[in-house]
Amino acid sequence: MTTLRPPAAAVMRGPAPMLLVAAAALAWLALIGDAYAVRLATLAGAQALLVLGYQLVFGHVGALSLAQGALFGLGAYVAAMLSLHAPWSLSLTLPAASLAAMLVAALVGAVVLRLQTHYFALATLAVAQLIHLAAVNLEGLTGGANGLPGVPTVSLAGVAIGRGWPMLLLAWGLFAIAGWAVARALAGLRGLALDLAREHPLAAQSIGIDVSALRFTAFVAGAGLAGLAGGLHAHVVGVVSPDVTDMPVMVGCLIATVIGGHRAVFGAALGAILLTHAPEWFRFLENRHLIAFGVLALAMVIVAPDGLAALLAAMRNRLWPSPDQTPPAAMPAPPIATTRPPLLLRVAHVGKAFGGVRALDDVSLTLAPGEAVGVIGPNGSGKTTLINVITGVVPADDGVVHLGSELLRHRPAFAIARLGLARTFQHAELSATTVALDAVATSAFARTPRPQRHAARTEAMGWLTRLGAGAQAGMRCGALPAGRRRLIEVARALMVRPCVLILDEPGAGLSRPERIELARRLREAQEGGVALLVVDHDIDFLAACADRLICLGRGRVVADGPIDTVRRDPLVRRAYFGRDDDAVIQA
Repeated sequence: MTTLRPPAAAVMRGPAPMLLVAAAALAWLALIGDAYAVRLATLAGAQALLVLGYQLVFGHVGALSLAQGALFGLGAYVAAMLSLHAPWSLSLTLPAASLAAMLVAALVGAVVLRLQTHYFALATLAVAQLIHLAAVNLEGLTGGANGLPGVPTVSLAGVAIGRGWPMLLLAWGLFAIAGWAVARALAGLRGLALDLAREHPLAAQSIGIDVSALRFTAFVAGAGLAGLAGGLHAHVVGVVSPDVTDMPVMVGCLIATVIGGHRAVFGAALGAILLTHAPEWFRFLENRHLIAFGVLALAMVIVAPDGLAALLAAMRNRLWPSPDQTPPAAMPAPPIATTRPPLLLRVAHVGKAFGGVRALDDVSLTLAPGEAVGVIGPNGSGKTTLINVITGVVPADDGVVHLGSELLRHRPAFAIARLGLARTFQHAELSATTVALDAVATSAFARTPRPQRHAARTEAMGWLTRLGAGAQAGMRCGALPAGRRRLIEVARALMVRPCVLILDEPGAGLSRPERIELARRLREAQEGGVALLVVDHDIDFLAACADRLICLGRGRVVADGPIDTVRRDPLVRRAYFGRDDDAVIQA
C-alpha cells in the first residue's frame, strides 16, 4: 500500500471527507427525485440537531438525561402554537422553540443537576412525563390527544421556506452551523475541562473549575438544540401530537447517540440518518421490520461500542496516520512562585465524623506564607480527611478554616481553589485519554477570563519541563507509569499559581532520584512564597522539602515541631507502632 504524502493525509483528516459525503448524499437525492426520500432526509436533519444536543449532556457531561425527547416535543408545540395563533411570528417560531426548551431546562437543571447517576435519570424522566401529560391534558393550548394540525411552513425574513428541498437545506444548514459552533467550543480548554469534570469532578474543582456551571451550561445548550429540532419537525410534518413528547422519541434519540457516537459531531449525523432510514430498509419484512432494525442496532453496538464515528476515525487513522504532533516549545520555565498576595492558612479546632467514627478530633494547625509543613501518620489517622476539609471537599462538623481573612466553611471546592489553594490527590486523578500537556493546560481554564489553548499549552510545557516530565508531554495519561502521572498532577496544581499548595503523598510511585528532584522543586516553590502542606510516609522526602512536621494519630495532632524532634517523640512512635519503640520512624 502506498503511503499518502502528508498534504493528502491532512486532507483526509480534515472536513473534506464529510463534505464529500454530504455532496454525494445530495446528488443521490437529486438523482432519484423522490419527495418521500427528501422528506426523510429532512427529518433526519432535525433528528441530527436533537442528537447533537444530547451529545452535550450524555457524551460530554456524562449525565443520562431522559428529558431530551420531551424538550424536543416542547419545541414542536411552541412552534406549532405560534404558527397557528400568531401567523405574523413565522420568522420567530424556531428561535422561540429553542428558547422555550432552554428556559424549561434552566428551571429544571437548577434543581436536578445536583443529583447524580440514576437519581438524575429518574428526575429527568419525571420532567418528561410532566411535559407529556401537559401535552395531553391542556386541550385549550395543545389540542389534547388530537394535537395541532395544519402547521404552516417556516418563514425566514418574510420568505416562506417550502417543504421539500428548501426545508431540507434549512435543516442540514442549521445542523452544520450548530455542529461547527459545538466543535469550536469544545476544541479548546472548555472541552478539556468538560472531560476532566466528567471523569474526575474533584480534580476539576481542585483547579478552580465550577463543575456545576459546566453541567448546567451543557444541559441548557443541549435543550436549546432539542427545541430547535422540535420546531423544525413541526414545520416539516405539518402536525404536532402528544406523540412527539412521549418516550419513543427519547429512546430513538438515545439509540442514535449510542450508534453514531456520543461525542463526535459527525456521529450525530450518522446516528440520525440511520435511525430515520434503517427502518425503511426493512419495510419488505412487513410486521417484522422493527425486529430487524433492533438486531442491526444491537450488532452496531457490539461492533462499535464507542459509535460508528469512533470506528470510522480508527479506520482513517490506520489508513492515513496523523503525523506526530510536536509539543510546543516550552516558554522560559516560569519561576515556581505565587503571583497572589501571601495568605495565612489557619485550621482551628476542626472535627469531622463519619457515622460513629471520629476521623478528625479538635485538629488545629497554621501554615504561614512560604512555610513548608510535612504531615505524617499511620493509615486511618485522618490525613486525607484533613486535606478534604481544608479544600472544601467535605464540610467540617466543628471548627473553622481561614485562608487569610476568608472563612472557607460552606465555600465550594472550586471557589476555595480560586482563592489560591490548590491540591493534588492520593491517587493521581487524570483523564486517561488526555495527553499530559493538555492535562496540565486545563488549569488555565478557570484562571484566566478567556484562556487560549495554544498559550496554555505553551505555559504547560514549561511546567512539565521544569518538573522533568517534558518528554512525556505528548503521551496519553493512561499510558504513563504512576510516577510520571504524579509529576503531571503536581505540574497541573502548580499551574494554578497558588499561594497554598497541599500535596497528598506526592512521592508515591517516584524513584529516589525523582523524589529528590521533586523535593528540590518544592523547595523552590517555598522560596517563591508558596506555602506547602505535604502529606507523605517518607520521612526522608519530607525532611528534604519541609521545615516542620505534624503527626496525626486517630484524628488528633500527636506532635507538631521540628522534624528531628517529632520523629523521636514517644507519642509519635506509639501512634505508629502501638508502643514506645526506640526505633526512629523511617517510613
